[in-house]
Amino acid sequence: MMKSQSPLVLVLLLLPTFLPTSSAARDFDFFYFVLQWPGSYCDTRRSCCYPSTGKPAADFGIHGLWPNYNDGSYPSNCDPDSAYDESKIEDLISSMQVHWPTLACPSSDGTHFWTHEWEKHGTCAESVLDQHAYFQSALGLKKQLNLLQVLRDGGIEPDGGFYSLNAIKNAIKKGTGINPGIECNVDESGNSQLYQVYFCVDTSGTELIECPVHPRRRCGSRIEFPAF
Repeated sequence: MMKSQSPLVLVLLLLPTFLPTSSAARDFDFFYFVLQWPGSYCDTRRSCCYPSTGKPAADFGIHGLWPNYNDGSYPSNCDPDSAYDESKIEDLISSMQVHWPTLACPSSDGTHFWTHEWEKHGTCAESVLDQHAYFQSALGLKKQLNLLQVLRDGGIEPDGGFYSLNAIKNAIKKGTGINPGIECNVDESGNSQLYQVYFCVDTSGTELIECPVHPRRRCGSRIEFPAF
């Protein structure tokens, strides 16, 4: 007859059943897709540096595609072993230089920026998007939204004019069907200016959805849309 196993052995045998898996630890509820206006990034006391590839177009650039939870928190740096690998996205680099440029100083080609975005945010979405799909999804969302044209269709131009927060939100809602989150920063004269626009995207990284929670960002009553 076999000897019965000790209680300690039974506990050790059962213990793995109750430990979370690495994939479960990386689950998330939605993405924030964040677009940034370069004129507002540069028109601050900190100023900016154009990429080594040249001055970006006067258009919204991608800041990131960020996994988020419905309570407003977010995962980050989920897989230190999954390094940014340019060889996996060679076919996207030219598009990223146009649509996902870096304005940080000193000037660079964007590699440091994209590395940061992948390692902090992209690794937390690997259960649904590999590295190529992650960057490709962000590029596709920018094209789908065409945000600058949406604002222009609503009479809001990047010419240094001032607009109400509601006018900006209403123009974006009308043009995209989605309520955006708006983030402002402050120029050298202390004016509140349109800086970043947040959209929410489902966990596939392809479908725009209404935000379960908007980021807590404040704007003044009059918002400048500076030229670039």
